[in-house]
Amino acid sequence: QLTPSSFLRIGQLSNVDLNEDIHELETEVPRQHPNEIPHNEKLLSLKYESLDYDNSENQLFLEEERRINHAAFRTVEIKRWVICAMIGILTGLVACFIDIVVENLAGLKYRVVKDNIDKFTAKGGLSFSLLLWATLNASVVMVGSLIVAFIEPVAAGSGIPQIKCYLNGVKIPHVVRLKTLVIKVCGVILSVVGGLAVGKEGPMIHSGSVIAAGISQGRSTSLKRDFKIFEYFRRDTEKRDFVSAGAAAGVSAAFGAPVGGVLFSLEEGASFWNQFLTWRIFFASMISTFTLNSVLSVYHGNAWDLSSPGLINFGRFDSEKMGYTIQEIPIFIFMGVVGGILGALFNALNYWLTMFRIRYIHRPCLQVVEAMLVAAVTATVGFVMIYCSRDCQPIQGSSVAYPLQLFCADGEYNSMATAFFNTPEKSVVNLFHDPPGSYNPMTLGMFTLMYFFLACWTYGLTVSAGVFIPSLLIGAAWGRLFGISLSYLTKGSIWADPGKYALMGAAAQLGGIVRMTLSLTVIMMEATGNVTYGFPIMLVLMTAKIVGDYFVEGLYDMHIQLQSVPFLHWEAPVTSHSLTAREVMSTPVTCLRRIERVGTVVDILSDTSSNHNGFPVVESNADTTQVAGLRGLILRSQLIVLLKHKVFVERANLNLVQRRLKLKDFRDAYPRFPPIQSIHVSQDERECMIDLSEFMNPSPYTVPQEASLPRVFKLFRALGLRHLVVVDNRNEVVGMVTRKDLARYRLGKEGLEELSLAQT
Repeated sequence: QLTPSSFLRIGQLSNVDLNEDIHELETEVPRQHPNEIPHNEKLLSLKYESLDYDNSENQLFLEEERRINHAAFRTVEIKRWVICAMIGILTGLVACFIDIVVENLAGLKYRVVKDNIDKFTAKGGLSFSLLLWATLNASVVMVGSLIVAFIEPVAAGSGIPQIKCYLNGVKIPHVVRLKTLVIKVCGVILSVVGGLAVGKEGPMIHSGSVIAAGISQGRSTSLKRDFKIFEYFRRDTEKRDFVSAGAAAGVSAAFGAPVGGVLFSLEEGASFWNQFLTWRIFFASMISTFTLNSVLSVYHGNAWDLSSPGLINFGRFDSEKMGYTIQEIPIFIFMGVVGGILGALFNALNYWLTMFRIRYIHRPCLQVVEAMLVAAVTATVGFVMIYCSRDCQPIQGSSVAYPLQLFCADGEYNSMATAFFNTPEKSVVNLFHDPPGSYNPMTLGMFTLMYFFLACWTYGLTVSAGVFIPSLLIGAAWGRLFGISLSYLTKGSIWADPGKYALMGAAAQLGGIVRMTLSLTVIMMEATGNVTYGFPIMLVLMTAKIVGDYFVEGLYDMHIQLQSVPFLHWEAPVTSHSLTAREVMSTPVTCLRRIERVGTVVDILSDTSSNHNGFPVVESNADTTQVAGLRGLILRSQLIVLLKHKVFVERANLNLVQRRLKLKDFRDAYPRFPPIQSIHVSQDERECMIDLSEFMNPSPYTVPQEASLPRVFKLFRALGLRHLVVVDNRNEVVGMVTRKDLARYRLGKEGLEELSLAQT
């Protein structure tokens, strides 16, 4: 099924992030795509590399740490706080920019279409208005999809699965680049203005993470500029901590929920956690929501009134009118069950759709066409629903931004139009707060049904877009419908306020789709500004998660699995105690001697079939009868720097090496180490020796070959390792455990299953 040309892609060096220009050349060759890409979700891809969360404590590192005195450590700590403040401010500003641009562009579009519809309602010929609306949508979405598909495909979707993987320790290429941020922001603006069923909240998390990664490194690879600041933080450990702060700042800018942001980062992301980190992340979130608040308040012209803490504001829920009684709790739990079932249905449909997309719609041009099709269909469905709806509401006393009259009497507007003819955020707030009787049950039912399928079709398109707001909107619509039917049943009793049920429905639907519990409860509480609802929201979310998990996993986990990412969950699979390290590890291991021939090193690094990233260093004895015990571990990236600077024993003896290598040389090469092909080693140099003693990590983590899988897993996951050496009782290297060896084992329907590894 695969043409030979598509195998060329597979041979690329996957672990070294090739410089842009080389990358472009290599990917230009295979252009004749096969019509169908066979895809199997029971695979793990080998193209993803791990991040090194564990510092390599070699002699250079220890010397530098010993040189730093107490005062210098204080400056480093102060720098961390400064970076967190900058992350917060910039994330807030990006959110403001998105919000203001979307508001103006969408307002312009709706005004044009509304005037057009009003004009043609009088004299007939409404099909022209439909054409105008669909064309406007499709052309805006076309631009948004083009930039994503052709410039930076990583910017597609909400970016939450990618950031989850990054914080889990998987290196996803280009995920925290400046280019990705620019495309992400423009893409979100265009897809929301283009009227797709998407929100601008999810992508804020990705944007925050990119900002964090960029600031903390003090340089930009996309701009090819190095600002020579924050050089101490150029390693995976620090970068990953800052990225979790950026993700939290993104959540808090999106929902005005700083505590929710911290909890999101804790629940979804970081695998390593401590008190100081929590406090810094909270600081970044607070700064971000405050920045957004002040800028938007100035923009709206009331500079002293900080009234818009997040991109979406659910508005105030008053406790007096909206209290709940004890007999409503079973009703809320029932709503949670409905939300879980609907969420599972949404995820299952999206799963089949994504499989179809991976197999058949993998060419960028096809992806753009599909996005335009969805945009046009969304507009058409909206128009037809508004056209067929006979649900008229009096205009006075209602706060509709763009009231469409259509076939209603004078002084009335079409209430279906408030749901479709608006940005999704505004529609959610309307569903929460419009007084009872603003919506006809028929309208709500039709809207829920249509929007459910539209949102499901839209998620996974090649546009930047979040799934938060559409799920809230679907939930709010069926929740309000539920509230209205309760009023009918109880003959209009006071406690069946539809707005309250709209809120619970929104929580149930969102919980059923993304399956977050802790952070989502807090986000909903902070966004509504009401603590009274904490308990019912928690109940609803728990029920939705339990019911949904019974059928299918959460949307983000599902997309991570579809991309075959070696993702490590919190715990090893429950039934895996029977496996030991001996069965899990990869063998044979390529070892290096402590003093090794340069030619051997170059050959090992150039061997594309093995493609290892960490090499155990063993004692170099001429006498082969003696045991070659483990002495340390050295990484591919370190070896490449050594070869590049030509640190050979012979040259050191002849005093040809200008200076000793410092840690700074390794930091300057981070994060894109040059590929081995670009390093030229002459024939004479191949005969030199290279001494690894002061560059290798002399105390790598090891585990005996009898250790059980859960034990190995715990060690690996908690310390954020990349390589774990397996030794026998004589301290000889027998194998190596990497992320892929552990992520292979998963609990399936029948019990423990082992995934196969694939190059693609």
